[in-house]
Amino acid sequence: MNPDDLVAIDVHTHAEVSSRGHSSLDDDLHDASSAYFKVEGKRKPTLEETAAYYRERKMAAVIFTVDAESATGTAPVPNEEVAEAAAANADVLIPFASIDPFRGKAGVKQARRLVEEYGVKGFKFHPSIQGFFPNDRSVAYDLFEVIEETGTIALFHTGQTGIGAGVPGGGGIRLKYSNPLHVDDVAADFPHLKIILAHPSFPWQDEALAVATHKPGVHIDLSGWSPKYFPPQLVQYANTLLKDKVLFGSDFPVLTPDRWLADFEKLSIKDEVKPKILKENAARLLGLTKP
Repeated sequence: MNPDDLVAIDVHTHAEVSSRGHSSLDDDLHDASSAYFKVEGKRKPTLEETAAYYRERKMAAVIFTVDAESATGTAPVPNEEVAEAAAANADVLIPFASIDPFRGKAGVKQARRLVEEYGVKGFKFHPSIQGFFPNDRSVAYDLFEVIEETGTIALFHTGQTGIGAGVPGGGGIRLKYSNPLHVDDVAADFPHLKIILAHPSFPWQDEALAVATHKPGVHIDLSGWSPKYFPPQLVQYANTLLKDKVLFGSDFPVLTPDRWLADFEKLSIKDEVKPKILKENAARLLGLTKP
């Protein structure tokens, strides 16, 4: 993949459906999230359709499933399938994986295999859906150790989630797990771990900005929200202290890059900062360019 050929790098997209038509969310959660995000276009594109979509736009996309089988009882889209699709579309897709932290030693072994045999570049965690505190040493620390050792990236959902929104009891999903301050402990305990805090972290935006400012390895992606709704302090930090650590992400397919970029153009981001957010910061973090 040559970043010079790309308009942007979207660091946050989802593999919603497997080649067999299997989704990693049950129907109730899936339908509720579609309503919450007011999804435009196809809600469950295949991996090949996603690749074609981004190729048409001269963009690259980090793509992953979410493995929360212990909490939800629903199996994820296979990580291997995501990685194989990325390998077949290496000009536009960058494979991340997701491993349920409650898989224990088997999950740790799987993580190493996915990096060594499938070229996975990072791992997505969704603490609210997976039901764990990132700083619980008894749950995921062995996984974080492998991620740090292999030089891959840990991407954490932070803040409120559209998954479960509007479902009675939020579908049993608890927001408390996704306070970015829990990830601050992870960043302190694994000082060389590359971390992305996903989304504007409502209602903990200030906490996310504090963590990213304080910990050198922590970045923020801007996915899941239209830029027109970004809190003013997020825009201020993106323009200044965190201009080298903020990343474009859409949350495709629930939010398309077309919609995100149209609203981003109206945001008061400095001209010299825009290319950093849209491509340069991600290219550097993903190892596509030299530091």
